[in-house]
Amino acid sequence: MRVDPKLFTPGAVDSGTQAANEAIEKLLASLPSIDTREPADVRAERASGRSPYGELVKLESAEVRCIPGPAGEIPLRILRPAGEVRGVYLHFHGGGWTLGAEDQQDPMLDAFAQRAGVVAVSVGYRLAPEHPYPSGPDDCEAAALWVMEHARELGSEQLVIGGESAGAHLSAVTLLRLRDKHGATPFRAANLAYGAYDLGFTPGVRNWGKRNLVLSTPIIEWFTNHFVPERGQRRHPDVSPLYASLTGMPPALFTVGTLDPLLDDSLFMASRWEAAGSPAELAIYPGGIHAFNMLPLPLAEQANERCRQFVTAALEAEG
Repeated sequence: MRVDPKLFTPGAVDSGTQAANEAIEKLLASLPSIDTREPADVRAERASGRSPYGELVKLESAEVRCIPGPAGEIPLRILRPAGEVRGVYLHFHGGGWTLGAEDQQDPMLDAFAQRAGVVAVSVGYRLAPEHPYPSGPDDCEAAALWVMEHARELGSEQLVIGGESAGAHLSAVTLLRLRDKHGATPFRAANLAYGAYDLGFTPGVRNWGKRNLVLSTPIIEWFTNHFVPERGQRRHPDVSPLYASLTGMPPALFTVGTLDPLLDDSLFMASRWEAAGSPAELAIYPGGIHAFNMLPLPLAEQANERCRQFVTAALEAEG
């Protein structure tokens, strides 16, 4: 897997991306850093639309459903395409295993559903620190088993999986659990955007420092301390899938920006995925910060379109 060094040069960053990064960094510098706050307060702020990320948009077309989980019901939010259903996309949201919810990315998932022709199923897994590891992964595993069982009811037996940040991590963990605990490899593709795959921290995370471009080293430590408070667990393969055997995994697209502290995670995971004989694509975007694909930028649309094309191609492939 070859990485073009030109992607990492300052000249590779377009002016719109550069301006957006500067504005975001300035805004975040004017606010209390998230790692100095209580998770419940941050959640309430985001749910009310008072966060720097603005008001949430919730689509009336979304279906709400609850399924049995290992510790109670798991909420699902289902968005269907207007046209032909080509597959079902099991989605895990980001938020450092601590923030976020299944109903906080309706516009993004609806656009994906419409353009890729998939039924998007977003999972409301339990969050840390109230519910640390293995609570979130347990819920994601249960949701995957439910989707496998109810695929035809949802509209297609062709399944894909994916998510952003913590959601990408949970997607990888879920694939490994299905393979190792259930002997199942039902997903045709994995759409993995800027995930964390080594919770013991890569060199990129350790060396990033306090610069806040949505993430910083202290913020990543804050999230990880909530999710896996026992440091001795952090390089167990069920916690850090970078250390797992990756044989038999589906084709995966790893998306990441050059200004993301989690860059190493995607570089390392994509290489190990491919070395295990599992197809992998690595898409690196110059100047992309963490969660850049959710910004109103041409760079974001480019990344999102590649993700949609990747999923569509996987669903159309034979076998």
